[in-house]
Amino acid sequence: MKLYIYEHCPFCVKARMIFGLKNLPVELIVMQNDDEQLPNKLVGQKMAPILQKEDGSAMPESMDIVHYVDNLDHQPLLQGSTNPAIQDWLRRVNGYINKLLIPRIAEAGFAEFATPEARRYFREKKQASLGDFAELRKHAPGLIKNISDDLRQLDKLIVKPNAVNGELSEDDLHLFPLLRSLTLVSGIEWPSRVADYRDNMAKQTQINLLSSLAA
Repeated sequence: MKLYIYEHCPFCVKARMIFGLKNLPVELIVMQNDDEQLPNKLVGQKMAPILQKEDGSAMPESMDIVHYVDNLDHQPLLQGSTNPAIQDWLRRVNGYINKLLIPRIAEAGFAEFATPEARRYFREKKQASLGDFAELRKHAPGLIKNISDDLRQLDKLIVKPNAVNGELSEDDLHLFPLLRSLTLVSGIEWPSRVADYRDNMAKQTQINLLSSLAA
């Protein structure tokens, strides 16, 4: 199977996670951010991730891919219950976190920005929806304080370092990609249980954190 992704994309991380958790082989193909032709050819629109199955057919939507792969062997891993408190936490943080993350993503050395045109495409699209990056960067100190405070609240909710609720569930598929994205930001204060969970999930899923690119 082939998985078409962007390295920075949290939705792509969700799809990558299930392959890592089940130790299944998959060929990762990083699309250029300005390449509209390839995803359109595969699924009719520009999006990521896209799974190309062994029969050649293509499937979009991260959680559809997760459920498909998790059930291939009829022994699904994601059996645990979800916690509404985790979902509330994610909803709150997702309300502001892109203002902190996107300007950094636009400057980082991701493979989907291999050409100046691909990077410019991303910058222009995101600034059109989020606002001028230079303005957003002025708010970064306050946003870093906000997320550090919110991570302290999350710390109380983590049951085990290898599964946020004690048993692998969809909450892990939504939480780890956000925590991975946050490793791109210098200056965040990571409480111990959150840091242990973040690092353990990176090992379990075989997905690199972004600390080496942090700014």
